[in-house]
Amino acid sequence: MPGLTAPSDYSQEPLRHPSLIINAKEPFNAEPPRSALISSYITPVHFFYKRNHGPIPLVDDIERYCVSINGLTENPKELFMNDIRMLPKYNVTATLQEEKGGPYKASIPLIQASNPEADVLLAYEMNGEPLNRDHGYPLRVIVPGVIGARSVKWLDSISINAEECQGFFMQKDYKMFPPSVDWSNIDWSARRPQMDFPIQCAICSLEDVDHIKPGKVTVSGYAVAGGGRGIERVDISVDGGKNWIEATRYQKIGVPYVADSLSSYKWAWVFFEITVDILRNTEIVAKAVDSAANVQPEKVEEIWNVRGILNNSWHRVQVGVGRSSI
Repeated sequence: MPGLTAPSDYSQEPLRHPSLIINAKEPFNAEPPRSALISSYITPVHFFYKRNHGPIPLVDDIERYCVSINGLTENPKELFMNDIRMLPKYNVTATLQEEKGGPYKASIPLIQASNPEADVLLAYEMNGEPLNRDHGYPLRVIVPGVIGARSVKWLDSISINAEECQGFFMQKDYKMFPPSVDWSNIDWSARRPQMDFPIQCAICSLEDVDHIKPGKVTVSGYAVAGGGRGIERVDISVDGGKNWIEATRYQKIGVPYVADSLSSYKWAWVFFEITVDILRNTEIVAKAVDSAANVQPEKVEEIWNVRGILNNSWHRVQVGVGRSSI
């Protein structure tokens, strides 16, 4: 298993966009408002979420920065940034989703890391520009279709091992348990570390509680599935889930999206949109289905787990309707 770690050279925090919603300052964690996510199919760097388990490393000498490769031979091999930039360059369009402690470690199966169709990258650019510090400068791993916790930032070393990483965040963090498990009876060894993220969608054109004028309303947002699975359908209900209508899907403006088509970005999200008539107070609901027929569950109670991760239940927004004044 390739094991990935990050260094611990910390300094001042970088500048951030003022519209980000800050969830924690130390370590810094922030996300954009949902409405910003659908303003552009390729998320601008300043709106890309920031998920950290510790302070942001500072690399002050890029020429000396190197990644240690262990496990191929008896002696570790060092790759400097000039070496990495000489390797073949690939562009991949992918969607990512992601406590304080020591060096961050994670692993993925070797067959995935070495499979060209898995598109696992050592990334030094994002949206055509060098990575910034929040997103892993100067080098990070990108593992498409897998939870963001495996896309380690500020890469320090890669190891090929006979077993999966034994670090805290692999063995005692991102695992999903049944509702019967709580902190008093949890057995971390009973579950495998989480890899693919589940089918999910979110309405971004409306707030969770919104007040609108009666009439036609555009409901739009994104849907995404892990493991490279396509989005087969996005269903919208304007009566709390009693009746459903299918939304249109796209990745490129004016081009209908087809799940698992060679022309579709298999690792990336899909935008959806539909115009509906809303004449009274109601609940608007969205749910998605992927190309393997996985469907979002109706309620979070059905999938609740002690870690609170992977909540992909139907997304609901409450809408109040009032007549406009003249």
